[in-house]
Amino acid sequence: MTNSKHIAQLIGPTLIAITLSEALNLEIWAVNLAAVTYLNGCILFAVGLSIVRVHNRWTFAWPVVVTLVGWGAILGGLVRMFAPQAHQGGKNTVKYAVIILLLSIGIFLTIKGYIGNE
Repeated sequence: MTNSKHIAQLIGPTLIAITLSEALNLEIWAVNLAAVTYLNGCILFAVGLSIVRVHNRWTFAWPVVVTLVGWGAILGGLVRMFAPQAHQGGKNTVKYAVIILLLSIGIFLTIKGYIGNE
C-alpha cells in the first residue's frame, strides 16, 4: 500500500469527524479563546508539516489532495499561531461552506484510502 493510501486512511476519517463535530457545535467559535486558537494552530502546523515531509507529491492524480491538505494545514496553523486574536469563524455561510468543503475532502480521501484502487 502506498504512502498516499496510508495517509488518506488517516486524514479522511479525521476530517469527517472534525467537520461533523464542528457543524454540530458551531457556537464554540463564538467565543475567541486566544490560547486555544494558538494551540489549535500549533497542532495544525505540526500535522501539516508531518504530512508534507512524508508526502509532497505534485501529480495530476488524487494523491495531490493529500499534499494540498498538508499545505492547507500548515498555512491554517500559521494563521492561527500568528493571529490567535483574529476572528476565526466568519459568517455562518462561510463556516458551512468550509465545513462542507472539508467534509467532502474527508469523504473523498476515505474512499480513496479504503476502497480506491491504486
